Amino acid sequence: MAVFTPIELSDISDWIATDFDIGRATDIRGIHGGIENSNFFLDTEKDGKNQKYVLTIFERLTAEQLPYYLELMRHLANKGIPVPKPLENKHGQILFSLKGKPAAIVSKLPGLSRLAPQAVHCALVGENLAKMHLAGVDFQHTQENLRSLAWWKQTVPEVLPHLSNAQKELLTSELATQEQFFTSAAYASLPQGASHCDLFRDNVLFDPQAEKDMSKDQLGGFFDFYFAGTDKWLFDLAVTVNDWCLADNKSDLDPARFQALMDAYQTVRALNDLEQQSWPLMIRAAALRFWISRLWDFYLPRDAQMLTPHDPRHFENILLSRKAI
Repeated sequence: MAVFTPIELSDISDWIATDFDIGRATDIRGIHGGIENSNFFLDTEKDGKNQKYVLTIFERLTAEQLPYYLELMRHLANKGIPVPKPLENKHGQILFSLKGKPAAIVSKLPGLSRLAPQAVHCALVGENLAKMHLAGVDFQHTQENLRSLAWWKQTVPEVLPHLSNAQKELLTSELATQEQFFTSAAYASLPQGASHCDLFRDNVLFDPQAEKDMSKDQLGGFFDFYFAGTDKWLFDLAVTVNDWCLADNKSDLDPARFQALMDAYQTVRALNDLEQQSWPLMIRAAALRFWISRLWDFYLPRDAQMLTPHDPRHFENILLSRKAI
C-alpha cells in the first residue's frame, strides 16, 4: 500500500457525513507499504463509538475492473471467510469516486501481521486459503488475473535493458518455459476459481490470544484482494508458499513451514494428481511473476508518497532456488 493521491480529513468529512451511515470522520492516515493504490486508515465516530475502516483510491484499476474485486470480498465475507467487507453507501453502492478516481471503503480486520511466521501461522494460512478457494466456487463473476502470462510477455521487453546478460538469459528462458506450460493441455485442466494471487505475509493478519505466545494466534483475516483473479488454485497456493515458507536464507523453502502449510491446505482441499505433477513448474511461475513485477516497479517507478520499491533480486534468487528443486 502507498499514497499516490493525498487525502486530508477536510476532503472527505462532508462526503462521509452525507453519503454514509457511519457517523463523523475523525481521522485519516496514509498507510505505508505496497505499490499499487493509495490506502488510508479511516476512523469515524457514531453514537459515542469509534469505528475503523480502510479507504482505498485505485490508481491503475478501472471502474470497469473493480466490481470483480469488491464483489469477491463481499461474497467471501458473506460466506464466513475473514476478509474485509466493502461498505455500502446510502444508495447501496460499494464503488465510489474520490478526487476523480475510483474508491472504496472496507471494514478493517483485527490483528497484526506476523512477518517472521512460525509453522502454526503457515498452517492457519494454508487451511484458510483452501477454505477461501472452496467458498468462491459459486462466485458468479470472472475476471482474468491481470498479472499473468499476457502481462509478463508485455512487461519483460521493458525491463530487459536494465539487466545483466545472465539476468536476461534467466528471465527470457524462464518466460519461454512458462509460456509452453501455460498453453499446455495439462495446465488447462488444472482446477481454477477465484484466487487472491498476492497472499504475502503483509496481507494477512493474526489476532493474538496470548501476550508472548505466538503459537496461540488465531487468524484475523486476508486482505488486499486487488491482484485477485480467476486463476489456477495451484498458482495461488504457489504464490503463498513462496512467501510464507521461506527458510532463513530468504530463498529456499523451510521444510517445517512448507509441510505445515501444505498439509493444512490439503486437509480442506487435496491436490489432485495433475496438480501434484504440475507443482514444480507452478512454483517457478509464481516466482517469475513477482520477479517481473518487482523489476518493473524498481526500474520504471511511479511517483508516490510513502512508496519504497521492493528489491527485485529477492525473487530472482527464489526463482533460482525453485529451478534447482
